[in-house]
Amino acid sequence: MLDSLLSFFEAYPWGIYACFLILPFIQEDAAVIGSAAAAVTGLGEPWFLGAAIITGLTFSDLWKYWAGRAAVSHKWAKKYADKPTVKKARDGVVNHLASSLMIVRFIPGTRIPFYVASGFFHAPFPKFAFFIIFSGAMYISITFVFFYIFGELAGEDQAHKWLPVIAIALVSVLVIIQVVRRKLAREKAMDVQPFNKSEGDEPAE
Repeated sequence: MLDSLLSFFEAYPWGIYACFLILPFIQEDAAVIGSAAAAVTGLGEPWFLGAAIITGLTFSDLWKYWAGRAAVSHKWAKKYADKPTVKKARDGVVNHLASSLMIVRFIPGTRIPFYVASGFFHAPFPKFAFFIIFSGAMYISITFVFFYIFGELAGEDQAHKWLPVIAIALVSVLVIIQVVRRKLAREKAMDVQPFNKSEGDEPAE
């Protein structure tokens, strides 16, 4: 499968850039890590890969803001804003938008609720967009630098051998973290649900 993918990118060089324009809409961390590994192993031009991933990442995040705004009046978007995690993000949106956007960028599983909450609670869009781009560029830069440092230390042959393995391992860890966080959040939500007693449940005197 990997050989077929590499053959496709060799036949259609633009495919690697289109891939990283689309991947952030599916899984952001995997897209960023994959683009860094691709840049180091020579699957594409680093600057073009960087431009593709920051563009895809930005648009994949900005639409979540508008999903939150639309939730006020559209049923299709209301499912995003009804989640407890979105409502819990209100203080960060209203009082600490800039710092909160910088923090959630680096914490898997917290981005989507916060971005939706930003729209739902009417955070100023220009400020939101600026910190989405700024935090995204910082995240991408750190990831690219990490992979380039590893490539320099390990050497070209070892980098080509181990970087795909490292990329898959990192993505797997991030996915596991998100799954565990969601499971814990669901369990916590079930634990705090109020117990509503009916009239028939009142103890007799």
